[in-house]
Amino acid sequence: MGLTVDSMGKNSVDSGLEIRKRSPEDRVVAIAGNPNVGKSTLFNALTGMNQHTGNWPGKTVANAQGYCESAAHGYVLVDIPGTYSLMAHSAEEEVARNFICFGEPDATVIVCDATCLERNLNLVLQTLEVCGRALVCVNLVDEAQKRGIRIDFEGLSRRLGVPVIPTVARKKRTLRAVLDALDAMMEAPPRAPMEIRYPDCVERAVARILPAAERCAAGRLPPRWLCLKLLDPDESLLRELTLYLGANPLEDEQLAAEVQAARSESGLDKDAWKDAVVSGVVRAAERICRGVVGGGAEGYSPRDRRIDRMLTGQHTAYPVMLAMLAFVFWLTIAGANGPSEALSRGLFALQDRLTELFEWLHAPEWLHGALVLGAYRVLAWVVAVMLPPMAIFFPLFTLLEDAGFLPRIAYNLDCPFRKCCACGKQALTMCMGFGCNAAGVVGCRIIDSPRERLIAILTNSFVPCNGRFPTLIALITMFFAISAGGWMDSVWAALMLTMAILLSVGMTFAASRLLSKTVLRGAPSSFTLELPPYRRPQIGKVLVRSVFDRTLFVLGRAAAVAAPAGLVIWLMANVTLGGRSLLIHCAAALDPFARLMGLDGVILTAFILGLPANEIVMPIALMAYLAQGTLMEPGSTAEMKRILLENGWTWLTALCTMLFSLFHWPCSTTLATIRRETGSWKWTALAAALPTAIGMALCMLVAGAARLIG
Repeated sequence: MGLTVDSMGKNSVDSGLEIRKRSPEDRVVAIAGNPNVGKSTLFNALTGMNQHTGNWPGKTVANAQGYCESAAHGYVLVDIPGTYSLMAHSAEEEVARNFICFGEPDATVIVCDATCLERNLNLVLQTLEVCGRALVCVNLVDEAQKRGIRIDFEGLSRRLGVPVIPTVARKKRTLRAVLDALDAMMEAPPRAPMEIRYPDCVERAVARILPAAERCAAGRLPPRWLCLKLLDPDESLLRELTLYLGANPLEDEQLAAEVQAARSESGLDKDAWKDAVVSGVVRAAERICRGVVGGGAEGYSPRDRRIDRMLTGQHTAYPVMLAMLAFVFWLTIAGANGPSEALSRGLFALQDRLTELFEWLHAPEWLHGALVLGAYRVLAWVVAVMLPPMAIFFPLFTLLEDAGFLPRIAYNLDCPFRKCCACGKQALTMCMGFGCNAAGVVGCRIIDSPRERLIAILTNSFVPCNGRFPTLIALITMFFAISAGGWMDSVWAALMLTMAILLSVGMTFAASRLLSKTVLRGAPSSFTLELPPYRRPQIGKVLVRSVFDRTLFVLGRAAAVAAPAGLVIWLMANVTLGGRSLLIHCAAALDPFARLMGLDGVILTAFILGLPANEIVMPIALMAYLAQGTLMEPGSTAEMKRILLENGWTWLTALCTMLFSLFHWPCSTTLATIRRETGSWKWTALAAALPTAIGMALCMLVAGAARLIG
């Protein structure tokens, strides 16, 4: 995975990653660190808007690259995924390890949290074992000072043998020293890799195979580091070593024999060997910190302790979480109504202008219908309904994430998820699913265990995404509202929606347990969850990141399928057979089965045609009820309710429609994402079939019970 320079001033990693340079003289710098240490904040502050993103070759793991200049050099900064160790256990950690060890960056900046420096030194020491040019950036020194933590940065630099720079990444003036230190490193020869002292049994094994490892390393890797990796190899690491060195080191008969003999003489099994190596790193971190880090005996501010007692307390955690969830939904519902109506008026006014253009061009009526009343009208509907709630929900979600609340939610839900033989990190991906299930599926990459990651992917669509909220809210307002008027209506709608969400969360637990006891059997794994200190979120950057990285990204993918779907819907509504449209024929064919679920054929057909985007389910149903050829604007909720009642709707129909809206197949964007993340059509089909089967069963149960009791 080495870097090569081409004539265009670009670097390309051997495995395919392209590093974009502005000139051949630019230097490539990896930005590494544990999660939640301010690594990305440092990257963003140094690069500003000179950034672009992509995927690591062969991995669905995003990379961010940015450019900055110092007094002496131009630097291409690569923000690698956060990791606690170079002993990789997930796709993200593999990417971080591979780029540091085999990507041949000109230097590596390791970002640490000043409030828990000793723990962060584990990654620092492992990186210094393999990197010739590195510097340590001790971030969050302002928070450390507030906690009374004192750090001797010069003493720490002497012990590590590399520059140590204190920073507050949110304050750009503190970052000049980082660039100055990088400039100084580039002018000096690379230092020798650090040698950590491990237990005697490990040291003897390393000494035995060192001569043979030096021959295999061929000057491209530190021989001692290579010895440690060959003595405890894993499949992914051997694959990368083979690519980097051109041959599998263990295919060398002499080296393989020495490795086998050294492991036998150590008397340690695989787990004991890992423990011995890890303990060596931990003890080295303790020795280095002794005398250079002091004060801060509490290690956690009194304010944070008070907040945590409320957010993670035995009796307060769940009520506070529910209250926070209800508030977020209320704010999303109340705040999105006005902008959604305004956006709808603007987009449908543009439709009128397009109609005038087609008339001026004397275009055929069918072409105007297909492109304007079909493709464009559905696209406009999706954008008008989807954009405002997402533009509120995603920034709120990102603010909670930036402030440090979401890790507490994962902590609270770890116990119930473990009882389902799943992973507590699934709580975070489940929360992301409320905004967009496709984004939640991508977020499942943070789960290390492949089994638990698959469970999280298959069950993410059990929580309703932003696209299902309009249908749920409309039905709650029309059939279950208290009609108090004013702000009370939105509060009641938020409470009803919260109860629906609780049902979806409960079904997520049930489905996770079902999968873990059947097709994905296994015991829950433990995981390391960093509870970061509470921080004042950077509102400006949060808004930019949530709008561009999440809102517009999700909206773009939805819009890409909404326009073709609009064309199909228009054709079904306008192509007739025997005097009736194809849409009505489909609804009639599905009606007997739909009645068993408390629905009707029109509703079930609308859900099927709403596969590209859940936002268009109700408009399709209204179009079919009114026998119109285009998607209908529903107008007021009173008008919508009148249309539905005239077509046989009751409170039972509304309730079953809400249940099926909660539990049915994911949208096409989510299904495509599941296929890409799992690489399997089988798991994609199961992800669609599982919620659909549960939704149908619930609807039939509720409809049957209601009919039984009259």
